[in-house]
Amino acid sequence: MEFGLRVPSFPVDGSRGSKFIRQIMSFIGELEASFDSAWISDHLVPWATFQDKRTDTLECFTTICYLSGIFTTMDFGSIVLCNSYRNPALLAKMGATLQTLTGGRFILGLGAGWKRDEYEAYGYPFPSPAVRIGQLEEGVQIIRRMWTEDGVTFKGRYFRVEGAYCNPKPRPPPPMMIGGGGERLTLRVVARHADWWNLPNVSLQTYKRKLSVLREHCAQQRRDFGAIRKTLASMVAIARTESQARRIASESPFVERGREGDYFIGSPGQVRERLNAFVDAGVDYFILRFLDFPSPNGAKLFAEEVIPDLR
Repeated sequence: MEFGLRVPSFPVDGSRGSKFIRQIMSFIGELEASFDSAWISDHLVPWATFQDKRTDTLECFTTICYLSGIFTTMDFGSIVLCNSYRNPALLAKMGATLQTLTGGRFILGLGAGWKRDEYEAYGYPFPSPAVRIGQLEEGVQIIRRMWTEDGVTFKGRYFRVEGAYCNPKPRPPPPMMIGGGGERLTLRVVARHADWWNLPNVSLQTYKRKLSVLREHCAQQRRDFGAIRKTLASMVAIARTESQARRIASESPFVERGREGDYFIGSPGQVRERLNAFVDAGVDYFILRFLDFPSPNGAKLFAEEVIPDLR
């Protein structure tokens, strides 16, 4: 059982520039010894609807490179990189370089992309979901081959590489985590290609249904369902009492009203009980955003009173 720490890529309290960076550095610094990894989302502008698009937003890969050089006991992952924003051959080179420099502490999370306004603002075409998922599948194949082969040639519908080399090879290749829950297309790509699978902010019932669909796709692809690591990304509001935790959640702009049951909100015992239900379903890696950021208090309480029992 492992636990990852979501690191915000944009502030929620109006901070800017160096103040926001100090918040991040302090937050990770106080929690580095308690969590296995830190994770950054890939957005070019804030994704939450409440945010002004002028809000400072850190680019994912640059941020991972910087932080992984400072906090050297943690793994670092992307949750998840948008396949559309970086040519997959170049991303393979970037990932291989980072894996080499960090001594094997990079996890490549990759997804098909979804934020239309972001695509349009930065000049990327925004094709249909089917096309974006097809592009994701080709991208994953190119990255995997470039991490393990020399002189890679790939001629797909969306991407082409000709005799491409990617050296030094990453040793070992970073785990490839594919994010998403589309039952017809995305989970089929997961079944074919993913080392890890991630789904964010869902109820236990929904997670179990997606697992069942993934199992079916694995059977069709003759892939060992157990070989895919199951992860969950979610949000946590934790405090000594349930009422205190619910107050934290009510003040968070990330909590969608009416969906509180999809998150982990409550006392340590209540949060532990809900997490255990996901463990029983098959999850063995949680990637968690603590809603009282920039305070480390919630994450500290979680580390002290929840993690030891689940370990």
